[in-house]
Amino acid sequence: MRLKKYTDYALRVLIYTASKNEKTSINEISDTFFISTEHIRKVVHQLSVNGYIETIRGRNGGMILAKEPKDINVGAVVRLMENDFYMLECFDGNHNQCVITSACHLKHAVAKAIAAFFQVLDGYTLEDLVGNKEELKQLMNIDMES
Repeated sequence: MRLKKYTDYALRVLIYTASKNEKTSINEISDTFFISTEHIRKVVHQLSVNGYIETIRGRNGGMILAKEPKDINVGAVVRLMENDFYMLECFDGNHNQCVITSACHLKHAVAKAIAAFFQVLDGYTLEDLVGNKEELKQLMNIDMES
């Protein structure tokens, strides 16, 4: 299983924003992770629309977390950012042409694996991901007074 870069970027935005503890900008995050501002802008928009990030427009604009880190569930963020988990053709009822689907147990095994994957992610919050905040701030060159 591989998560999309979009999901990876969303988690990085949340980690950066939670680590900074103050208003930040798309440019800061883009520069820190060497990701285009357009990619970060799209991610921030989706996180904002779904209540994870609060954006402030204008000259002194930026963004902050809209929720406490302890209230942001990692599994929920991953589900939001990924648009499907069709790991096998047989997961997609509309386009499944596999001739062994009715007798195959692979689909059930993979479905259990995906459920276990989310069970683990559901056990983590953003607060858990930034438990080593000082080390993260140093690695991301965030002012240590933030």
